[in-house]
Amino acid sequence: MRSLKRFRLITFDLTNTLLQFRTSPGKHYGEVGALFGARCDNDELAKNYKANWYKLNRDYPNFGCESQPRLEWQRWWRQLIAGTFADSGAPIPDEKLDNFTNHLLELYKSSICWQPCNGSVELLKQLRKHSQAEKDQCKVGMIANFDPRLEALLHNTKLDRYLDFALTSYEAKVEKPQAAIFERAMLEAGLANLKPQECLHVGDGPTTDYLGAQDAGWHAALVHEKSYSYLVKKYGGKINKNHVFASLYDFHRKLLDDAVVW
Repeated sequence: MRSLKRFRLITFDLTNTLLQFRTSPGKHYGEVGALFGARCDNDELAKNYKANWYKLNRDYPNFGCESQPRLEWQRWWRQLIAGTFADSGAPIPDEKLDNFTNHLLELYKSSICWQPCNGSVELLKQLRKHSQAEKDQCKVGMIANFDPRLEALLHNTKLDRYLDFALTSYEAKVEKPQAAIFERAMLEAGLANLKPQECLHVGDGPTTDYLGAQDAGWHAALVHEKSYSYLVKKYGGKINKNHVFASLYDFHRKLLDDAVVW
């Protein structure tokens, strides 16, 4: 993979890049809710989960750590869960809400809820070999808009063995696509004289991952299921067609063939 030799740091997004949900949060919330006596339509749950997510992220950004007053991340999720079920017509009783929230928070740290995306483990294994061949002058990491459960999740899904570090937005106190989180990742890598143009970020978010990395001076690869024509309509010419891949498997294959020009 000669095209990789120009990079000293390669980072990945988490959700829908390396890991994906085994089932939708709406369906899973519905199954767990039924155990606590809260029965409602899964489609309603999915719709209201999304609405409550956007509302909380607007009012209490970055799982509450950037808001004034600060909201602890567990309380952030408690509000999201309570709002989701209440809006779906099945409010969780106050005396059950803390146990219900804790149960869901624990579940979503495990492989019960998550599975590797197509090609992710194979690619990470290849990059680990490349890093070792370069005598640790190339590091592999993660940059995720995520709360403090990330370390446990990566351990439980066994992805931590392939990563040199994992940086959450909660820890960095700044979210993608802001340049500061990419700059913090360069410090986390611990590589002397590392330059932005020696870094590559891979993710599924056109704004948070691809454009965010580019604005920080990095190279970027976008793993996205939509067609390039769709991306052009929405983002104009900001996204290079040669750096858009249908899956990590596709990205990996083209790296092996040295078919990617940076």
